Amino acid sequence: MLDALTVAVSVAALALAAWCGFAFTRNQSTKDWHFIGMAVVTFLALVQLVVGIVQLTRGEKAEEGTTIFLAYLLGALCAVPAAGLMSLTERSKWGSATVAAGAVVLAVLEVRLYDIWTVG
Repeated sequence: MLDALTVAVSVAALALAAWCGFAFTRNQSTKDWHFIGMAVVTFLALVQLVVGIVQLTRGEKAEEGTTIFLAYLLGALCAVPAAGLMSLTERSKWGSATVAAGAVVLAVLEVRLYDIWTVG
């Protein structure tokens, strides 16, 4: 895994979480700009998924196993879009809180992905 990409996804996810958390504190629902931010974070997670699959096909191995690594990559890809879809159904400040929580989940998944790839 590329450490720089993992850090980039984590930082982008935490920035999105802070942005949506700020919207929550101001009693605002998710706006179009938030969805653009979600798209950027999701794109970074998609790039990470592709890079991870390419590295696995080149013969590199995740220290804790390929299956769990792929499961975490797919979970990381789905975290923010799932939160974004849920925020569409909840058009209140709680939609922003949902996206903020989904972005924090993505940041935590990134830490775990790093651990799965480089144990020891």
